[in-house]
Amino acid sequence: MSTTPEDPRVPRAVGWHPETPRLRPFRLLISWIVSTAALLAAASIVPDVEIEGVPGAFAIAAIIAVLNAILPPIIAALRLPLTLLLGFVLVLLVDAVALKWASDVVDGSFGIDSFGLAMAVSLLAAAIDLILQVILGTNDDEQYTLRVVRRIARRQGSLAKDDSPGLICLEIDGLGLPVLERAMRSGHAPNLARWIAEDGYRLIEWETDLSSQTGASQAGILLGSNEGIPAFRWVEKDRGVIMSCSRPQDCAEIERRHATGNGLLVNGGASRGNLLSGEADDAILTISRLGDEVKANPGYRGFLANGFNVTRMVVLFAWEVVLELLAAGRQRRRDVVPRGHRGGVYPFLRAVMCVFVRDLVIYSVLTDMMRGRPAVYATFASYDEVAHHSGLERPDTLEALRKLDQQFGRVANARAYAPRPYEIVVLSDHGQTQGATFKQRNGYGLDELVERSLEGTDGMVSLMGGDEIDTVAGAALGEATGRPVDKEDRRTAAGVPVGDQHTVVMGSGNLGLIYLMEEARRLTFEELNERHPRLLPALREHEHIGWLLVRSSERGPLVLGPRGERELATGNVIGEDPLAPFSPRAAQHLLRTDGFEHVADIMVGSFYDPLLHEGCAFEELISFHGGLGGEQTEPFILAPPHLPLPDEELIGAAAVHEVLVSWRPSA
Repeated sequence: MSTTPEDPRVPRAVGWHPETPRLRPFRLLISWIVSTAALLAAASIVPDVEIEGVPGAFAIAAIIAVLNAILPPIIAALRLPLTLLLGFVLVLLVDAVALKWASDVVDGSFGIDSFGLAMAVSLLAAAIDLILQVILGTNDDEQYTLRVVRRIARRQGSLAKDDSPGLICLEIDGLGLPVLERAMRSGHAPNLARWIAEDGYRLIEWETDLSSQTGASQAGILLGSNEGIPAFRWVEKDRGVIMSCSRPQDCAEIERRHATGNGLLVNGGASRGNLLSGEADDAILTISRLGDEVKANPGYRGFLANGFNVTRMVVLFAWEVVLELLAAGRQRRRDVVPRGHRGGVYPFLRAVMCVFVRDLVIYSVLTDMMRGRPAVYATFASYDEVAHHSGLERPDTLEALRKLDQQFGRVANARAYAPRPYEIVVLSDHGQTQGATFKQRNGYGLDELVERSLEGTDGMVSLMGGDEIDTVAGAALGEATGRPVDKEDRRTAAGVPVGDQHTVVMGSGNLGLIYLMEEARRLTFEELNERHPRLLPALREHEHIGWLLVRSSERGPLVLGPRGERELATGNVIGEDPLAPFSPRAAQHLLRTDGFEHVADIMVGSFYDPLLHEGCAFEELISFHGGLGGEQTEPFILAPPHLPLPDEELIGAAAVHEVLVSWRPSA
């Protein structure tokens, strides 16, 4: 492909001619042999099932392959009331029916008496087939998948109108630049490392705002502003409600407040797996858009059109659950610390994020490319989710990253078959910092410390729960089944009422927020000392709290530490600077946040040890983000060499928005 820069910011392909994915006979033969071997192995394991002779097994494998190529696309085209549930089950049933029917056609060589046995053999054969393909290295042939995707894209209609490159942004949620650099050296991100070494990609760091979490970062990146978002969740005292970056109604309100018509994905863009849509024309698994949908998202039908997606997902889902149980057991046996809660339903929620959501988003991106969409922004939260519970660079966390890197290689390889050229940019919204939680270190939480330090008050709301995985997993299921948001919830205004509670204590990683609901405004430093004289001393003297942000009626925004304080307006420091262990721009970030309308009465930051690179979350997450300190504020951008980057440092998510918009030819 040759390029000529009509606009120096936007290289334009001249005479772009996409290739056609072609089925390779040798690959088909190998796949056929592997499927036959898997079928023979499954039949030998499942009781009361026999296959006599290899020729019969070859014939059965061929029949099943043909039926799987024909029937799943038909099922996916059906307008089922519960797209994912019924479509998913029907595709599995097709496999079992095909196997039972094949046993009748190939008379005498295959004995299978019941439908249940057929289902068991089908699933087991799919598992063995996948394992054998991984071992033999034959699971990387994307030609068939791309042919299916292109066929679906043609039905939906091509969106490409010229040869200008489209922009694909792949976000790895929670991956810090230092971790990525180490992962590339250790072989856990070989594709990204190859892009740098062979294709000249450039890797740079950007610095998050104080609220180093997905809600604030995506508001800045996708919409160009995250003003007024002090944390992942916060209280709006004037309305008496709690806002959260994971609740669909609240995300919709956040987008309404910040959308200006200049979103990153305006004019034909697509949002995949994000909290906010960036004003995209099309969205799948985008939390701010769930309330708009009253039927199952049609994007899921395309995912089911490839029967291999379904059986592969069942196998990988089960394997991910096993991996989580094994990893958790290994940590307990070796007494690895810190370690997080990994029991209950978490193994299944992890499998949803690391298999179903990941594969659905990848498939959606491939479909967008085959349609020629001008811009796509997709978030992959599997690394972030595993790191929260396993640790920043534990073996299973890096394995989640390696699998994402593998999927990004699929996206890169698919560019040759798209109707327009594409630039691929990989970035993160924030990093993570590791450390035992506040409660693990002390035996009590920040909420309990606050409660026993208040003067004669009753009623407290404590929101110290973990990350947004429950919401994302529930959103995926709801969107797929056509019930993305309950009918009653659609009529609910943004924010959950606080009620008659006197105090609200929240955790957002290692950032804590304390709201005293005595007034419908922020209490001053002087009022806090007068009404609750034990509260501020108890907080600032605690060994695991690094700083407090309050507003003084006399001195303005004030940062309090265990042995000193800092006036943000003047920069004057008395005693030891509480922000010394943090970023040189920590004071700048705190001053900006202090100006937000709904900042807490007391903003609390955990300690940070720059030697151990360790802090502590007020939530029960051993790797965390949301505040200041360490790699949580050090995300990255990995971009092709010909896309211009600014000379100055990128500070804040809105600065990333400006860069990405400059790379869009039609923005």
